[in-house]
Amino acid sequence: MAVIQAILDGIMIGGVYAVISLVFGVMGIINFAQAEFLMLGMFVAYYAWAWLGLDPLIAAPLAFVVVFALGAVVHQLMIRRVLQAPVVAQIFLTVGLLIVLENAALVMFGSSFRSVTTPYQTSALQVGELFVSVPYLAAFLMSVACGVALWLFMRASWFGRAMRATAQDPMAARLMGINADAMHRLAFALGVALTAFGGAVILPYLTVSPTVGGQFVVLMFTVVVLGGLGSVAGAVVGGLAVGIIQSLSALAFPIQLQNLVLFVVFIAVLALRPEGLLGGSR
Repeated sequence: MAVIQAILDGIMIGGVYAVISLVFGVMGIINFAQAEFLMLGMFVAYYAWAWLGLDPLIAAPLAFVVVFALGAVVHQLMIRRVLQAPVVAQIFLTVGLLIVLENAALVMFGSSFRSVTTPYQTSALQVGELFVSVPYLAAFLMSVACGVALWLFMRASWFGRAMRATAQDPMAARLMGINADAMHRLAFALGVALTAFGGAVILPYLTVSPTVGGQFVVLMFTVVVLGGLGSVAGAVVGGLAVGIIQSLSALAFPIQLQNLVLFVVFIAVLALRPEGLLGGSR
């Protein structure tokens, strides 16, 4: 029963990992500052709770909108200038952006840890012998809804199809009349906004500080690479896999070794399938 409980917990955690990584890597942009946008989403939700009395789950769409606008500005001013440059230029730029965002948050918000209080914060549902944490379940369900909305957007809308076309072949997309630069900007803004949305929905069971992104940045890369770079479905599978591996490893090993087990599995998978679980060969 403990194994089933761990798998259930892992699925709920993994669902959030998936949503914060959904568009990460789809357009070939290497963004080491991605987790800092999660931190910003958490702060938007925190201050919406502190100043307006909004539950973080209700404030999640607000975090999405605020960080979407910020992401569009960041892309226009910085990211688009290195899209055609060597990959190392993207790495240096986004690592610098990570440092700037983290230190700007330290100046604006201070270094203290902040948390919210909600009526369901310590609640759990009992299903037979299993217990489901209400905050984890709420975050998982909102992540699933967000993922479904993104899937519909990518499949049914003109913008979604244009984004996928640009990711597959930018030159052909331009020949078809698609503004590839605008699609890159939309994808980047959408990716960081989804990350901020994920940050808001996990706030009821986590604390927020300017350095919270450090807990997630390596996990986000692991999710994306494990699932397959450029694959939205791969991000979902990778997120669920990471969550389940973390939960199961906690049963047999100390919590300090939780991520060590994850990375051992990660290296083993990539040794056998370098393109990731759902990634296509190139």
